[in-house]
Amino acid sequence: MESVEVFTSEGKGRGLKAQKEFLPGDVIFAEPAYAAVVFDSLTHVVCHTCFKRQERLHRCGQCKFAHYCDRTCQRAAWLNHKNECSAIKKHGKAPTENIRLAARIMWKIEREGSGLSEGCLVSIDDLQNHVDHFGEEEKKELHADVQSFLEFWPPQSQQFGMQYISHVFGVISCNGFTLSDQRGLQAVGVGIFPNLCQVNHDCWPNCTVIFNNGKIELRALSKIAPGDELSVSYVDFLNVSEERRKQLKKQYYFDCACEHCKKQIKDDLMLAVKQGESKPSAETVKEVVQFSKDTLEKINKARIEGLYHEVVKMCRECLKKQEPVLGDTNIYLLRILSIASEVLSYLQMFEEAADYAKKMVDGYMKIYHPNNAQLGMAVMRAGVTHWHAGLIEAGHGLICKAYAILLITHGPSHPITKDLEVMRVQTEMELRMFQQNEFMYYKMREAALKNQKIQVMPEPSNETSPGLFHKKE
Repeated sequence: MESVEVFTSEGKGRGLKAQKEFLPGDVIFAEPAYAAVVFDSLTHVVCHTCFKRQERLHRCGQCKFAHYCDRTCQRAAWLNHKNECSAIKKHGKAPTENIRLAARIMWKIEREGSGLSEGCLVSIDDLQNHVDHFGEEEKKELHADVQSFLEFWPPQSQQFGMQYISHVFGVISCNGFTLSDQRGLQAVGVGIFPNLCQVNHDCWPNCTVIFNNGKIELRALSKIAPGDELSVSYVDFLNVSEERRKQLKKQYYFDCACEHCKKQIKDDLMLAVKQGESKPSAETVKEVVQFSKDTLEKINKARIEGLYHEVVKMCRECLKKQEPVLGDTNIYLLRILSIASEVLSYLQMFEEAADYAKKMVDGYMKIYHPNNAQLGMAVMRAGVTHWHAGLIEAGHGLICKAYAILLITHGPSHPITKDLEVMRVQTEMELRMFQQNEFMYYKMREAALKNQKIQVMPEPSNETSPGLFHKKE
């Protein structure tokens, strides 16, 4: 791989650095999975080869477990599925996703050896497992996984020692990358990508990772000079530095020393309160923040139960308390605005949803990196909500902004970018019509909406957008 090289630095261990210059949107490398599996809960609705969600999938006639888009996907999967298929039949049922992924890794090692695979900068043996850092609960889970694996693993296959099996499960725990569906909206599986595992974390990274057309792409977010270290963010930036550091320590076993954490950059924005004559007291701020935290917990429970009107009621009540006290970039205000706009859109209350979405996006723009993928997706959803509300000027502007971000973070060939390009062209035509004759535009829009089923926004989910690495809860 000529574009990058592995290096070792003090404190961080291994990392990757650029061998040449990259501009925003450039693909630094694309990597197929060393091994990957669909999540247990989605094995019947997601293709086990390309990870696309489909209405109707073809089931493997032998094990009755694996599902595929068509014969092409089934044939492409056979090398990796052959041993798995036979083992599932003998075992009587498919094991959990962790066991299936570990088995696929070890069948590949059985076929190819444990050295460097083609296109890999590092072998599975050399990936970090962090087993030594596991707490008691994690050690129990590891032991249970190893026992389940030994029950599933066929006696005629190559036998591995307990230490090596534990190493593979440790690698999965620390380096399992979340795979999303074809539109990048839902996490559908987990895979191991050895080259990606070499990219270190930074809360304000110069790269992002996208799953596109069966491969992960490492894409540049800013100009990268030859010799610069490549970095991605393992966690969402929308949290104060102390919380991000806690999360990174708990999930990935390191202390983040990036500039944004050391200098607590943007923490002031994320904890902002109203200024001026009506500046609230520290006690009032504390009360409102605690009320916000309690409300978010109640909202999560209500969303799980599908009580969306109750969610809207709680959001409105919380916003009423927040708006006189918290600044427009405060993370507790932004979290409530995000939930309110999403749920109201689903309930087709688009005008109120658009108002909240606009405030949310204005706050995000001041906090996130300008080329952040989550920012791009949030701006896109806000644009669609404004279009549904009949606010064509604002809707088109937001869709154009989102398209510019996603061209860099996802690239022009990604399905979500293609969808956005269609929306951009459509809203541009509508805007022209609106500017020529506002009355006629609304008449034609009303007629068009009557003649077609209104596109229902997706049902709100408790999941945030897919994270970079998959961690068992």
